[in-house]
Amino acid sequence: MMLHISVLKGKDDVNLQKGVFIGSPKRYPLSSRWADKLSAVGCNGTEEHNFQHPFLQAVGMFLGEFSCLAVFHLLRCRDRRRTEPVMAPSQPFNPLLFLPPALCDMTGTSLMYVALNMTSASSFQMLRGAVIIFTGLLSVAFLGRKLALSQWLGILITILGLVLVGLADLLSGNGQSHGLSQVITGDLLIIMAQVIVAIQMVLEEKFVYKHDVHPLQAVGTEGFFGFIILSLLLVPMYFIPAGEFGSEPRHVLEDALDAFCQIGHRPLIVLALAGNIQSIAFFNFAGISVTKEISATTRMVLDSLRTVVVWAVSLALGWEVFHGLQILGFFVLLAGAALYNGLHKPLLDRLPCRKDGAPETDREGLLAADGVASINGDS
Repeated sequence: MMLHISVLKGKDDVNLQKGVFIGSPKRYPLSSRWADKLSAVGCNGTEEHNFQHPFLQAVGMFLGEFSCLAVFHLLRCRDRRRTEPVMAPSQPFNPLLFLPPALCDMTGTSLMYVALNMTSASSFQMLRGAVIIFTGLLSVAFLGRKLALSQWLGILITILGLVLVGLADLLSGNGQSHGLSQVITGDLLIIMAQVIVAIQMVLEEKFVYKHDVHPLQAVGTEGFFGFIILSLLLVPMYFIPAGEFGSEPRHVLEDALDAFCQIGHRPLIVLALAGNIQSIAFFNFAGISVTKEISATTRMVLDSLRTVVVWAVSLALGWEVFHGLQILGFFVLLAGAALYNGLHKPLLDRLPCRKDGAPETDREGLLAADGVASINGDS
């Protein structure tokens, strides 16, 4: 089956992109968690241990992004052979402009991987909600966007939902396996990572809108820089001691050779890594497409909602312990996302006092199909 990908403009296409964005988790996807749970013998006859190589898996993430660049060129060559090309020609741009977002992505992802080894998963889920605040503030400050009161309320409710999900994990006893100093350090690293990720999303939105770069080309360019830089960084990471935070037998920041030895002893790990790389490609195309059509803050709300999807699947597979408070957190997350995206407006318009209310042009600009100018607040 041939899949045709283009820059989608309509509201139905944007909703489709949102669905792909939620269903294709990038950071700590299910395939990555599966790989972490697989164990194998390492190099030099070391005892069997779990495949916990976060930086090497991050290289695979950027490889998935890099593959989007090859797909873009294949689709463009195919489109040029048509009598009526469908893909709009991209404006000339300097690929180095995508280097800052790639560095932000690499830094934020690495910080979250390190922090996840120092604190509980519940704290990770809870504090990731802070990225919505940072993205909203940066969008207002640097993109000139004005957020409505309902959007601010949606952000607050979404954060409340993340807090409830994290609190449920704490009540389940998952937060007792780390020392207090480790938990505090990990929480601070997560908050720092959210600031960096928010900067990345705002940079992507401003750049993609200004230069009208195809989403696949944007993803592939970022993936190229991230793959090259992080691959080179694996060399010094092999010699940097990590102490008690290192999960490999040598207790270094990243032992790539040990990872390849484990893959050789248990080839099933390759399947998990391949699933991770494939999900990255779909996620990034949908993610940057959503940013192009709506806003960076809305993308962060959808990213937070994906956390609940990952939790639900993990719960079904028996990887996490069920807690009733998580159900409440799930519905609060849905309410916050719906409020931010303006899904409450059709209900309000049905009220008798709103029959003669605002015209169609007053609806949420982030969901408008032809509201490109309203995305960044200028014409």
